[in-house]
Amino acid sequence: MSRAGRKRRSRLRVEGPLAPYFEPYAEYLADRGYSQVAYWHKTFFISEFSRWLGEEGIAAGEITAEHEETFLRYSAGHRCPKRGDPASLSGITSWLRDEGVIESGDNASIGLSGIEPVLQEYGGWLREQRGLAPSTIENYAGYIRRFLTSICGAEEPRLAGISASQITDYIRRNAPRDRTFSQAKNIVTSLRSFFRFARYRDYIQTDLAAVVPSVAGWSMASIPRAMPADGVRRLLAESKTWRTPAGLRNRAILLLLARLGLRAREIVLLELDDIDWSQGWLRVHGKGRQERPLPLPHDVGEAIVAYLKNGRPQSTCRRLFLRSRAPFDGLRSSGDICQIVHRAIDRAGIEVKVTGSHQLRHALAVDMLRQGLSLTEIGQMLRHRSPEATRRYAKIDLDGLRAVALPWPGELP
Repeated sequence: MSRAGRKRRSRLRVEGPLAPYFEPYAEYLADRGYSQVAYWHKTFFISEFSRWLGEEGIAAGEITAEHEETFLRYSAGHRCPKRGDPASLSGITSWLRDEGVIESGDNASIGLSGIEPVLQEYGGWLREQRGLAPSTIENYAGYIRRFLTSICGAEEPRLAGISASQITDYIRRNAPRDRTFSQAKNIVTSLRSFFRFARYRDYIQTDLAAVVPSVAGWSMASIPRAMPADGVRRLLAESKTWRTPAGLRNRAILLLLARLGLRAREIVLLELDDIDWSQGWLRVHGKGRQERPLPLPHDVGEAIVAYLKNGRPQSTCRRLFLRSRAPFDGLRSSGDICQIVHRAIDRAGIEVKVTGSHQLRHALAVDMLRQGLSLTEIGQMLRHRSPEATRRYAKIDLDGLRAVALPWPGELP
């Protein structure tokens, strides 16, 4: 893949507080695999942003989100705006934060008011102490933000003043309202997690996590939604015809889902060094920062090799699966995997009720069950930490259920 060429300095003169950072940013863009047109647009945009900052008297380290919005409005009023302008500006400021020019993280939270400093500290605790995924941390923080806003308003929260009756009233008002059992359960789970954090940091002296009420529900009430076996075979057969770089990547992902039952996030986190080609296994980064070696089936290995040789773009990123368009970083979240599965199902013309990636994991468990494997063996393959997670597959073992079913009293209607 060709590297984007450099613009001549005679054609682009950079003035303003970002002038010292123009050359490093241009090199960064060229190394990220952008096309020549995209490279020109982004380098032109940083020069315009730098000139505007100089006219407004804003230093590089003082850039805020309000400045970004103001510049976009200014730019749209003085030239024909382009659809990629917001993304280009966001890329500039993100790079400046990574380089330490703009404060971020804990330093940026110093000036925050209200509940945000507590939420940022809570998010850091979930990440460092609990090992949760960024998407889970974001979900938990969203529930806690709504709870604290409802209890404390926009002011700085006094966690020590929260009472058990306030917690109960909040759940009574919010949990049943247009929510499924799983959604209501997420509310109480996040609240218990937050109060454990508050107790750990000595923000509260009582165990408020113990007073969070449970949500009524029935254990093991749902049935795993697995794609039918013929649908899985049809999907994998269709993927053999994909020859584009994105198609080669997507086929390897589908095989990892269908043959090994990997979770979407486990595929996102796979790196090149996680595959031991001489021993024929790969290392999976599972829940709770657990790592587990799994055997690499022959067809899965062939699909990964085909992607590495003919589909994976050149990149310094060590993630196994990369974006198909610049910047060539690793896939961002589990949602990317779900979108790949959804498009693959549509392309194959398969009609299913759900289109997420987890149905292939369920399909593998169902197939193993029908082949006579025990629930213990299935749990080991799927890397379940608790036997309860595997026990629900017993509900779809019809042959086993018939053997223990009592005869129906009387005649069938």
